[in-house]
Amino acid sequence: MSSSLIFTDSSTASRPFPLAPFTSSFNSPLFLRHVRHLVEPSARVIDGRMVAKQIRDGITAQVLKMKEAISVVPGLSGILVGDWKDSATYVRNKNKACASVGTNSFEVRLPEDSTEQELIIDPLFVPCTPTGCVEFLHRYGVEIEGKRAFVTGRSNIVGMPAALLLQREDATVSTVHSRTKNPGEIIKQADTIISAVGQPNMARGSRLKPGAVVIDVGINAVEAASAVGPMTTAMLLSNTLSSAKRTHNFQ
Repeated sequence: MSSSLIFTDSSTASRPFPLAPFTSSFNSPLFLRHVRHLVEPSARVIDGRMVAKQIRDGITAQVLKMKEAISVVPGLSGILVGDWKDSATYVRNKNKACASVGTNSFEVRLPEDSTEQELIIDPLFVPCTPTGCVEFLHRYGVEIEGKRAFVTGRSNIVGMPAALLLQREDATVSTVHSRTKNPGEIIKQADTIISAVGQPNMARGSRLKPGAVVIDVGINAVEAASAVGPMTTAMLLSNTLSSAKRTHNFQ
């Protein structure tokens, strides 16, 4: 039987039983109880946090190399509009991530009544989360070219960019969303699934064919965040380094 890959975090990877190809809350006791009854002996759990650490270690080395060669340290600015505690926590965590790889970090605070025109910045990079999803596939040798890839969700920051990235890799890509009729029948054809629809159980075990690769991005009241989160942060740091290299023409 073909093995399946699921991207989750290290806490479940250390469990003494194999996990089935099932995208639910990878950390919740409910999921852990349920998965014991859906054991797929050949399934492999991929530790996404380990991949993120490998990328961050590489960034640390590149930042040091850049600093020693041209005395430039990359920096990331976080823009905070108004006084939102959740946003402040998010930016603070990214500042910690910058410090961990040796880059600078800055906070720009704007009043709550700032206009959209004052905030719009021309994008130079693909959003971090879909980039991280495709990086997962590359690092684990998952074949993309010529394969059927399904993206559940069509948001501007995850679903649609993920679909475009997979097309660029020469996959045959379909988008499944909350209004798709009979999504289970469609998903059964998928070799690779990026689940980012924000609706639970869109890509559960009974809907997957043997050997399917599943990357769970969605967060909702049922599901917990998977290790795609650390990967997103790693891609943000990677973009920061790439931007600095581009600005200073550093290879």
